[in-house]
Amino acid sequence: MTHPAFIRHIALAAIALCTAAAANAQGANPHWEYKGKHGAAHWGELEAGFEACARGAAQSPVNIRKTVKEALPALDFQYTPAAPTLLNNGHTVQVNMPAGSKLVVDGKPMELLQFHFHTPSEEAIGGKRAAMVAHFVHKAEDGTLGVVAVLIQPGKANAAWAPIFAHLPRVGEQVTVNGFSLDASSLLPASKGYYSFAGSLTTPPCSEGVQWMVLKEPVKLSPQQINAFRHMYSANARPLQPINSRVIKESI
Repeated sequence: MTHPAFIRHIALAAIALCTAAAANAQGANPHWEYKGKHGAAHWGELEAGFEACARGAAQSPVNIRKTVKEALPALDFQYTPAAPTLLNNGHTVQVNMPAGSKLVVDGKPMELLQFHFHTPSEEAIGGKRAAMVAHFVHKAEDGTLGVVAVLIQPGKANAAWAPIFAHLPRVGEQVTVNGFSLDASSLLPASKGYYSFAGSLTTPPCSEGVQWMVLKEPVKLSPQQINAFRHMYSANARPLQPINSRVIKESI
């Protein structure tokens, strides 16, 4: 019988590839980038499996401007404290979470696999992007993905986020902080109102069928905390994509 921990390890490896397409084990340059000949404008041409980046009709990120207000189901964050592993995969810093934390939406549980960062925020609200965003990636038993976007704006130093930004790994490095147990719920804003829409992964292969939930209230981090990440990645956000026929719902 295959051990459940091994199965989860494989799932984490797969989702890491999909959401941030990690650099190879030798630390070589990634085969896709955000600018230049391997940049976002050319992702769809780089590999056969990347066609959705150019041809998809429900791509992310988007500019959230016109919304339809509805009584959306509450986001029930059932996160539990656990020791994370921080990984710098050449495109972002990713925080892998052990099993045990989940998000329940309308009765559907999704396990928290990891969260990672983009600067500026990939999502725009009324045409404006935040300083950063953290994408919390969840996976349901049926394989579907649900991503919660937590916008980050400059403000006072944030103690809950401090251990992460104090131990940001270098490219190709993986870090586990001794004695550090993270309750991911402490990283979220007080208000859980959100925007909801169907979208895609924001990095190659840009697979669609992802449920996006963008929290309306941002969290505040100090400029020093934000700059700690920007020192590694000054800009790792995909350009905004056409909304096309999609409807963006906004919780009342």
